[in-house]
Amino acid sequence: MSIFIFILILVALILVHEFGHFIVAKLSKIKVEEFGIFFPPQLFSLKKGETIYSFNSLPMGGFVRIFGENHNEHAGDPRSFASKPRVVQAAVVVAGVLMNLVFAWFAFSAGYMSGLPTSAHHEGQGQVRDAEVTIVGVVPGSPAAVVGLEPNDTIQALESGTAALRVETLSTNQQAQAVQNFIADHQDESLVLTVLRAGEERVFLARAEEGVVEGRKALGIQLDDVGVLQLPAHLALVEGAGLTYRMTIATAQGLAGFFSSIARGVADLGSVAGPIGIVNLGAGAVEGGFAAAATLTAIISINLAIINLIPIPGLDGGRLLIIGIEGLLRRPVSRKLTLGLTVVGFALLITLMIVVSINDIARLVG
Repeated sequence: MSIFIFILILVALILVHEFGHFIVAKLSKIKVEEFGIFFPPQLFSLKKGETIYSFNSLPMGGFVRIFGENHNEHAGDPRSFASKPRVVQAAVVVAGVLMNLVFAWFAFSAGYMSGLPTSAHHEGQGQVRDAEVTIVGVVPGSPAAVVGLEPNDTIQALESGTAALRVETLSTNQQAQAVQNFIADHQDESLVLTVLRAGEERVFLARAEEGVVEGRKALGIQLDDVGVLQLPAHLALVEGAGLTYRMTIATAQGLAGFFSSIARGVADLGSVAGPIGIVNLGAGAVEGGFAAAATLTAIISINLAIINLIPIPGLDGGRLLIIGIEGLLRRPVSRKLTLGLTVVGFALLITLMIVVSINDIARLVG
């Protein structure tokens, strides 16, 4: 059931994106021929005004069919996309991206209203409660990763051969630093870590190694004091906007670094989740409760927005690039060139999707 719910969330994200194109086209007096939920074959449809609203059989998102959007068709018709100024065309294209960012804002805000996991060192609105020492990151290949420690594990206790530390005895908001100090002070000893994962207590044995962190031995875990921040609606909207902004910047920087590493031939595609991996993560988030599902939904929505801005034909960014070139040249780009670039763009995207999907399957099987 959780997988089914998350697939519906993914479909909703795509429909939100398409609705952005739809509403701005309507506001710009451009004829919208069809707004489709899912993809054909068509099951049934309703025509309201000049637009067909269809419900189709392939549950893979949705689409908007805009009059004159295909390579300057019907350029002489004032209701055609092709007849509109370049700035209006660009607004219609970028509207899908903006709608995904707005959706992420509302999803984060809803998370804050229900209670969102937040660092105890949070400096914004509200007060974080019930902070625990939480693993917020695990270095791939590190001792922590090898023994099976995972993000979101909360540390309850540590023991070495000479000392022990119970987290519950520490001062609130200083627990993570105390745990880090304990690990550093006993870096030459094996450590027994007791953690709580999904309400179940688990025990791991690990020993710090060199090469994980420069200058000292380390287990390879990033820690923070994480609690719950619950806010009323008006404050949740403020915090949701701030978090959306920070996550959008971080996502853009991360994707820029990833594609830069691809260009340099040093990308680690094994660390990237494809469709199968995303659904698997999403199902886990749905099981983790509303706040976890809302957070992952917002993050995916932001990723969808940023990825669509990549200037590859076939994506919104590619369409914006062509509109910009046509604006500079003051004439349409040739149909043959546009089609060729679109085919190449889709080929690159499909290749990347196949590679990461293979990695997804390997991780599940492994």
